Amino acid sequence: QVQLVESGGGLVQAGGSLKLSCAASGSIFSINTMGWYRRAPGKQRDLVAHINKSGATNYEDSVKGRFTISRDNAKNTVYLQMNSLKPEDTAVYYCKVTIQTRQWQRESDYWGQGTQVTVSS
Repeated sequence: QVQLVESGGGLVQAGGSLKLSCAASGSIFSINTMGWYRRAPGKQRDLVAHINKSGATNYEDSVKGRFTISRDNAKNTVYLQMNSLKPEDTAVYYCKVTIQTRQWQRESDYWGQGTQVTVSS
């Protein structure tokens, strides 16, 4: 079994910063891609950023230059540093981690429980 625990959400004023964390634990053989998604009210869940095992990153256009994704492989943790936050960044943020739980077993995607980020104007 695998568990993902997110933390770091909250309420912040426009222009402020927050840092999200997502720690994976349990039966983990290896971790491939780690990423962050968000779902704004009334909208679908969209990719914000992801980082692969080699550290290559990809960002949604609206967050480029403001958000930074990183990972600590020793801690099985992915982070999202969010700077210059805007009201339109308000959403529930979810981490998604692609994990191989045993050698020779297929990878599966696991999702965090979600953490609310609210940016006031």
